[in-house]
Amino acid sequence: MLNPHPAPHALNPEAGVQLADQLRAVDWTCAWLTAVAARSRQWQQVLPSGAPAWRAEMNRQALAQQLATEGGAVPLPAASEAVQARVAAPMPVRFVAQDELPAGRAYEAHIAASGAVPTRANLHDFFNAAMWFAFPQIKAALNARQARQIAVDGIQPTRGGVRDALTLFDENAILLACADRSLSDALRGFDWHTLFVERRDAWGRLCEARPFGHALLEKLVAPYKAITAHTWIVEVPPAYFGWPEAQRQAHLDRVAAAQVALVQTPRDFAPLPVLGIPGWWAANADAAFYADPQVFRSRRRVSA
Repeated sequence: MLNPHPAPHALNPEAGVQLADQLRAVDWTCAWLTAVAARSRQWQQVLPSGAPAWRAEMNRQALAQQLATEGGAVPLPAASEAVQARVAAPMPVRFVAQDELPAGRAYEAHIAASGAVPTRANLHDFFNAAMWFAFPQIKAALNARQARQIAVDGIQPTRGGVRDALTLFDENAILLACADRSLSDALRGFDWHTLFVERRDAWGRLCEARPFGHALLEKLVAPYKAITAHTWIVEVPPAYFGWPEAQRQAHLDRVAAAQVALVQTPRDFAPLPVLGIPGWWAANADAAFYADPQVFRSRRRVSA
């Protein structure tokens, strides 16, 4: 992602107020906002003072939580066609105005090299920042791998398969913690009746979903039935479901961060229409909710 020109609203002193107004419409009690609700409500109170005040508050919290990049190979700021890179140490994460991203510099490489996360006062970047706090190890691992790919390939007209998959993870992933292989097999097999109707009582007991993608959360501000996430399945022990909330989230953060190295292609993810998750949407209490082939699609057959 390049930044040839800062977005006009990045420098708009009213942007924080505008974002605060948008956030008033968010129902923070929704199941998909559990991991970010408390912190987001607090940020919402700061935003009317302006985007700089919001970023300053986030930086205070980031320092307290010791948010950091992963470190490793990152592209040099002025790389030529020949690949040039250096090894960077982990950097403290801080949130900066969008216009601090130099023109023509890759967003991911800039974060990896400096720890500075360009952040606009909009819903998309609000949820991106929230994910740095909710899942700091996954965010750092994704950023480091993106930077390594840029160091190897340079900036191309298209990202390529690996970077596409990493971007899907970052933007639209949902983490499925699962202690029963038959449930994850049902998801991969597009067996919605088994996953959501026959095994409905397994949700919260043998599997649970936690949104990670910030674009996914942005879409869920105004939910509609067809919203579909890219699912990354994390096998967990049955005891996981008896752990406290913070322990479960920290476990997923650590395990999924280690698995980022395995991401190779968008096909590594399973599609999941998120409003079908039991307890997430009142209408799905009726089994007829799932009888919609435009949303709960059958598995495509691959021709020989």
